[in-house]
Amino acid sequence: MINFFKKENMEIMENPLSKIAALLIHVARIDENYTEKEREIIKKAVIRLGAKNESADSILIEAEKIEKESNQILYFTKEVKNLNEGSKIKIVETLWSIIYSDSNADMYENNLMRRLTGLLYLDPMIVGDIKKKVINNLK
Repeated sequence: MINFFKKENMEIMENPLSKIAALLIHVARIDENYTEKEREIIKKAVIRLGAKNESADSILIEAEKIEKESNQILYFTKEVKNLNEGSKIKIVETLWSIIYSDSNADMYENNLMRRLTGLLYLDPMIVGDIKKKVINNLK
């Protein structure tokens, strides 16, 4: 049996940026193909959200472990819900950038984004506009 309350796990789960990065990693892994390109997108997002360049890699390592050990996205979305609207929009833009990093969004990725839109209390029209912006930037 796994002990979810071990001290080492609790220490890892303390950093809010690690939880946000874990959500981004979860989206990257939903298609079972977590690429270096996606990892770089996530790293840049973590830096944009306030991490120092030198700590971004350690945040990603923590986030990868958190994402691997968790079995639900609700844990990750709690941190994002507490952010201001501008930060939420940056995160949604990053999520779409991750999804379209391979120039394609499959049904699992689209379904996950619909779920996240509701869980993060975001307007579906805004999320759709962000998606269009990301797609247009790929052209």
